[in-house]
This record gives sequence, C-alpha cells and structure tokens, in this order.
Amino acid sequence: MTTETRTRQVVRGYHDARFSGDVPAAVTHLAEPFTFQSPLMSSADPAGHLAGLPGFLQVVTGVDMISELYGESEATLVYDVHTATPAGTQRTAEHFRLDGAGITSIMLIFDGTPWQAMLAMMGQAPPDTATAKPSR
Repeated sequence: MTTETRTRQVVRGYHDARFSGDVPAAVTHLAEPFTFQSPLMSSADPAGHLAGLPGFLQVVTGVDMISELYGESEATLVYDVHTATPAGTQRTAEHFRLDGAGITSIMLIFDGTPWQAMLAMMGQAPPDTATAKPSR
C-alpha cells in the first residue's frame, strides 16, 4: 500500500464517520498531539472538536464532494455542505496533516459569517476550545 493510499483511507474514514455522526469512529483516525482550527473554533482535543457534531448534523441535508487531493502526509478535501439553515450551502475546504498514527491537524476553511450571525441571534458565542487540553 502506498502512503497516498493510506492517507486516503485515514482521511476518508474520518470524513465518512464524521458526516454519518459516528464520533467514536471519527476519533479513531486522529493522532495525538492533535490540533483543529476553523473560523468558529479551535481545539487541541481529538474528541473535543467533534463535541457539537450531533447538533450540526441535525441541520445537514447533504454533502457533495467536489475534490480530493492526497499526498504522502497531507490531504485536502473540498466539498459542499447543504444545510437547512439560512447559511444554505456551505462551500468548505479541509486540509489534513498526518503522521504514522493518524491525523495530527485539521484546518477547516469556510465563510463563518452566516454561522456567527445565527449564533448571535440565538444569544450564543461561537465555541472556543483553544485552551482545551488533550484528553489522555
């Protein structure tokens, strides 16, 4: 198996588990140390960045993959997330870095403006777990 094939298996395993709502399966693809960054939150906890996933998936109506790029120790996915929210369809890019143990970092890129406005309307601040410590 080539390293690109392994990278694809790990990243797609994570992506598919996450969008099916299987948090425990998604976490198995993450390594420690781990970092996550998005326009709404950051985390150093492999499971912590998925804490809001069940609520988010309640408004997701579909995901359409646009592009998958795999290298030896990194990957980038570009996809549309269709939601039943005023945000509508969210074009998303996700960059992954990997080591032999799994995914060490994820950078999620999207326009967070509609989400910040929705959170503000609900009287909530975006979650920020940047100071969260990795669970061991």
